[in-house]
Amino acid sequence: MKVPFTAPKTHQSSNPKPPSFNSTTLRSTHPHEPKSVLDLRRSSSPVSDKPAKVPASSDVVLSYSDDSSLQWVEHFLNNTDDWNSLLNDVGSIPQFTHSDSQIPVFSEFQSSDSFDLTQFNDDDYHHMDQWNCGSDFVGDIVRASVCIESNDPQLAHLILARLNQQLGGSATGKPLRRAAFYFAEALQSLLTGSTHPTRPSSSSEVVQTIKAHKTFSNVSPITMFSNFTANQAILEAVNGSMLVHVVDFDIGLGGHWASFMKVLADQTSPPILRITAVVPEEYAIESRLVRDNLGQFARELRIGFDIEFVSIRTFEFLSFKAIRFMGGEKTAVVLSPTILRIVGAGILTDLRRIAPHVVVYVDSEGSMDGSSFRDSVINGLEFYSTVLDSLGGGGGDDWVRRIDTFLVRPKIFAAVEAAAAGRNAMPWREVFTGAGMRPVVLGRCAEFQAEGLLRRVQVNGFHVAKREAELVLCWHDRALVATSAWRW
Repeated sequence: MKVPFTAPKTHQSSNPKPPSFNSTTLRSTHPHEPKSVLDLRRSSSPVSDKPAKVPASSDVVLSYSDDSSLQWVEHFLNNTDDWNSLLNDVGSIPQFTHSDSQIPVFSEFQSSDSFDLTQFNDDDYHHMDQWNCGSDFVGDIVRASVCIESNDPQLAHLILARLNQQLGGSATGKPLRRAAFYFAEALQSLLTGSTHPTRPSSSSEVVQTIKAHKTFSNVSPITMFSNFTANQAILEAVNGSMLVHVVDFDIGLGGHWASFMKVLADQTSPPILRITAVVPEEYAIESRLVRDNLGQFARELRIGFDIEFVSIRTFEFLSFKAIRFMGGEKTAVVLSPTILRIVGAGILTDLRRIAPHVVVYVDSEGSMDGSSFRDSVINGLEFYSTVLDSLGGGGGDDWVRRIDTFLVRPKIFAAVEAAAAGRNAMPWREVFTGAGMRPVVLGRCAEFQAEGLLRRVQVNGFHVAKREAELVLCWHDRALVATSAWRW
């Protein structure tokens, strides 16, 4: 029996008709590039040790000091009355009795489990018995991915069964070991055809995911770096407009818009902010939370605000015709690797017709793309073990398990499924330049704040690098997040 395997190719949607949705929730309206994010160690772009210049008083600056995004998650967790009203139709509400007193907020972490998987090359796969990668379970992960790619499910099952015994049947221990366990789980799920939810499927899981986001934000600068670098690029592009429209393909819990709205409210004549979020079909619970809480926050700030949600399936069918645009507004678009995997490079052709003032791309998935399935698995194992390593802590800590279970594990399953279906993240720099786009150098405010953030949190191992027009957050010699801005 052979496991069907789709060779990597650009994904294109061909839905025969747009799906219908509840109008109260959703508006129905390559070549391998291993240097995408991880390989700064091979990049010729030096990391500057000079402090960033202090921005002039006239610059539009997104301050990270007010912790609006962190307060945003606290609001989700602490306002149980809001949850009762919002989630009354989806089941019982969990009790918020957890304590995060043991979470080491921005502690001094040291790299303890780094491993370079780029030592594997094509010749290695013809001599698997001679591999010496330092960790048997890493070799087994790669062997299993090769077997799946070559349609040899029986050998893959044997390898994964042995691997499960070796790892003790649980995700414990050092970061690389835990990441390997989650990848083994994802590969096994692929072989058996079993489904694993990559998004919260109940109100209880949504709450747990929010807690995990809060914990992650407490122990790592990754989220804050991603948020303010992207938002700063948008602020600089739309500055001076009285009507700002952001099309966000990666809104998540919406917390990154709290600081953005605060900056708008502090202006002499605050503009009206419109957000259109393109979201998965199963985003009903989160969309209600984001809508009500952002609306409440806007009222408290006394700024004009409106938000609409468009499902990804509707967007696949109608493209930007599913989104309402208004004359006189300045438009910004936030893209992610996920949307490029789903709708393909054609999104940029359609995007050009609406002439946005800026397109911001946040690459926070660590180059899970690859010319083959096993390349994607290797890249992903390297990236997620690095992310876990940067957090510190041990696999037995409650806060670590929370992050592992509700953030990292679902991302690994989704990445493996996408790679097996041939929906790898494309070499996005080539996609952007091929569409005639040019990079926009991020303003000095973004660089200044990035350096200031790391000085503030004082987490050993993190540093900011400039690579061409990108700002990159690195953990030692590995890049974790790269933010860039583009326009025609």
